[in-house]
Amino acid sequence: MTATQTGSADARRDRAPRRRRRGALIDGVPRPGPVENVIKAIVLGVACLLVLLPFLGIISTSLATPAQVIQAGGFVLIPEGIDLTAYRSVFAGGAVTRALLVSVFVTGVGTLISLTLTAMLGWALSRRGSIGNRQLLVLVLVSLLFSPGIIPSYLVVQQFGLLDSLWALIIPTAVSAFNVIVVRAFFVGLPQEVMDSARIDGAGEWQTFRYMGLPLARPVLAVVGLFYGVGYWNAFFNALLYISDASKWPLQLVLRTYVVDGYQIGAQDLGTEAALPPQTSLQMAILVISIIPILIVYPFLQRHFAKGMLTGAVKG
Repeated sequence: MTATQTGSADARRDRAPRRRRRGALIDGVPRPGPVENVIKAIVLGVACLLVLLPFLGIISTSLATPAQVIQAGGFVLIPEGIDLTAYRSVFAGGAVTRALLVSVFVTGVGTLISLTLTAMLGWALSRRGSIGNRQLLVLVLVSLLFSPGIIPSYLVVQQFGLLDSLWALIIPTAVSAFNVIVVRAFFVGLPQEVMDSARIDGAGEWQTFRYMGLPLARPVLAVVGLFYGVGYWNAFFNALLYISDASKWPLQLVLRTYVVDGYQIGAQDLGTEAALPPQTSLQMAILVISIIPILIVYPFLQRHFAKGMLTGAVKG
């Protein structure tokens, strides 16, 4: 046997134990055994139950019969039957219906305005060499670090005459510095060759942004739009500060009034003269109504979520 063959045989013997050892590893980490897998499954199952049980209780209580809710003391985990009385009372045309329409308007219009301003500002900040680019970027970063207080914000809204106006729920929070930075990072990471090809074809800055930048930025804009939409839909503090007319309250402020403050929901609040179900059923029905829109929208944007956040955060 030659020296070369001897060396090859020794190398094969050296590699064999490594293969056996490597078979018990996953990316250099020991493969978990059956006991560890069972423990992980139990822990994850318990965590899922702890998360899902409150939602199940909220939905069940809103659908349970009034007699079962009263008998259970206000919280039902498994309803004996389905009773939609609470939802019929809520949608009878009173305060909750008005608040739902207000929330839909604020969320839809606010998200559209915020997305438009954020995309345009992110594009402008990504164009190096434009006039005032660096100074404007510094202002955005400063606003990200330092936020105005409640009193200065209230005084600004008052001076612009926005008190008791739905625009007070949109304009003060129309642009988020964090979202601007994310969108700018995405535009900075676009290949320069794509921009150059558009300019060679005679496209100006606005046409390049509209026909090249926006279509490519669809994933990150979907994520940013989800952030804005959830923020507008869940916001109640601005309404608490700026809106004194109860007919202009969004759904979340009405929900806070009924659930957190313990305000008793009466027939005059729901615009109905029929007998009302228990207060707990009404509160849980309003809570379900406030959750459903986000649960409906999120699955359509979820596929863009990871891609949009990664592409917007890798480069800056």
